[in-house]
Amino acid sequence: MPEHNLLLFALSTCIHCKHAKEFLNTHSIKYDLIHVDLVKDSEQEAVMEEVMKYNPSLSFPTLVVDHGKKVIVGFKQAEYMELTNA
Repeated sequence: MPEHNLLLFALSTCIHCKHAKEFLNTHSIKYDLIHVDLVKDSEQEAVMEEVMKYNPSLSFPTLVVDHGKKVIVGFKQAEYMELTNA
């Protein structure tokens, strides 16, 4: 399985984010995680601006693949599956 650099922007209370994390964990896919709603207030604006670079609608989950070569907005299992086979 190829290694990707993955960064998941999620909300701690979001069911779709939970499904995204469960999928990645179940398939032993390594990723970095930022719970946007749990970031310190002093850092929140910078994190929101970072998410908006990849997803202007600011919806979650937002999975950034290989530093922005691909961005998956929402939990789309078929697109997540491609990460296991690419």
